[in-house]
Amino acid sequence: MPKYLTVKPIEMESEHSLVLLHEEDAEELGVYIGDRLKLSTSSSSLIAIVNLTTKMVQPGEIGTPVEVSREMGLNVGEIVMVSPVPQPTSVRAIRKKMEGKHLSHQEIGEIVTDIVRNNLTSTELSAFVVSEYTQGMSMDEIVSLTTHMVETGEKLHLEVGPVVDVHSIGGVPGNKYALITVPIAVAGGAVVPKTSSRAITSAAGTADIMEVLADVSFDLGEIKEITERVGGLIAWGGAVKLAPADDILIRVERMLRIDPRCQMLASVMAKKLAVGAEHVLIDIPTGPGAKVENRSEARSLAQSFMELGRRLRVEVEAVITYGGQPLGRTIGPALEAREALETLLGRGPNSLVEKSVGLAGLMLEMVGIVPTGRGKEVAFEILRSGKGYEKMRQMIEAQGGDPNVKPEEIPVGEKKEVIPANEEGYVTHIYNDRITAIACTAGAPRDRGAGVKLFVKRGHKVNRGKTLFEIYAEHENKLEEAIKMTRKNFPMRIEGMLLEKVSERPREW
Repeated sequence: MPKYLTVKPIEMESEHSLVLLHEEDAEELGVYIGDRLKLSTSSSSLIAIVNLTTKMVQPGEIGTPVEVSREMGLNVGEIVMVSPVPQPTSVRAIRKKMEGKHLSHQEIGEIVTDIVRNNLTSTELSAFVVSEYTQGMSMDEIVSLTTHMVETGEKLHLEVGPVVDVHSIGGVPGNKYALITVPIAVAGGAVVPKTSSRAITSAAGTADIMEVLADVSFDLGEIKEITERVGGLIAWGGAVKLAPADDILIRVERMLRIDPRCQMLASVMAKKLAVGAEHVLIDIPTGPGAKVENRSEARSLAQSFMELGRRLRVEVEAVITYGGQPLGRTIGPALEAREALETLLGRGPNSLVEKSVGLAGLMLEMVGIVPTGRGKEVAFEILRSGKGYEKMRQMIEAQGGDPNVKPEEIPVGEKKEVIPANEEGYVTHIYNDRITAIACTAGAPRDRGAGVKLFVKRGHKVNRGKTLFEIYAEHENKLEEAIKMTRKNFPMRIEGMLLEKVSERPREW
């Protein structure tokens, strides 16, 4: 039976449509924590998840957090009709996947639709992500997941082309390639509407770095206008509803510290399809400390991306790049923005130039602007001539930034600690995860000026007292914590040429 309750707006935010009921009202309605209620007024209705309280609302009241009040247009004291509703059918599909069974196109569609509508509880969302991780998905299921994620979100329709996009699966500190690759490709004639993520566990996402130089939050109309006028942009994907189910699932993945391969494939391709990409280049960094540590696994992942592309009628090429140490010499938003501009000005480190130019060249080849095999040469000439830098200036200006900013004018953290070598030898290893942890402890990415600047890389000879790296921070206490972390888990291994003495045991006669 329905029940009428008085609205009491609650100043709290929730990722889901949530309401608060007094335990007496919940008992009368026959609902428990995690059950669902339909809220109805004369002009709107909403399905919400129940939470119980004895203090925040009184019997006869219903607590409506900010999102619910806004969506339904509820005001304090208004009367709403509430009635229990059954668990969505998508929960049965999630349970089916937990048992290792194949899901139909329709069942996956039900799950994605309920994710986007916030009809699933945190527990149900977690169950789905864990089932993806433990049970996996067939390619048919991944295709269904991808197409449903695209269909439940907005789409970018451009009147220019050819549209090409690039994506790195990440896992490497300092992976700022996009700020060099995209303007080079656009300067060469490609159209690149690159929507990127902010950092979740890393020290700087592409959107965080670009935001140092210009605005990255645009609606779909603004992305269309800038892309058609300039040829490309680098924007934050979270500002638009491109494959919105993906953003929700990613938050669950990060909380659980798992990255289901099937979800990664669907996630990447859904975002690219949503911006109208006809050609997609996938970068798979590989090496010790990277997300993918060996080439056989990288090749398998590359084949999966290409097969998914064939099924979705999108040209996909994949490249395996070295990811066993940081890319370039900087980690952290402002430091990486500096290094990106320096690279476009012809002063970048070899590793960053090599990767960025190589990817841009492949993008130009994919869209037929240059012949196969000549892309890298053409991309390098665009960089050398300064055309890539000029295109980046146009992108920065179109996105509301200062196109005349110089690398050295970008502010970094004023608090700094120099870390010297305490012995002579060669750098034999740099631990990606430790470098990232130090930069994050120093404040990155929230504090844009925080991060790490490397002065040596793997294979470099160092003398005692030589600077290995510098830590930057905006706050003294964060710098101190980063220094403590450095001492606890030093991010480099330095060894001499003599690694070990091996002696034969004396013979016994």
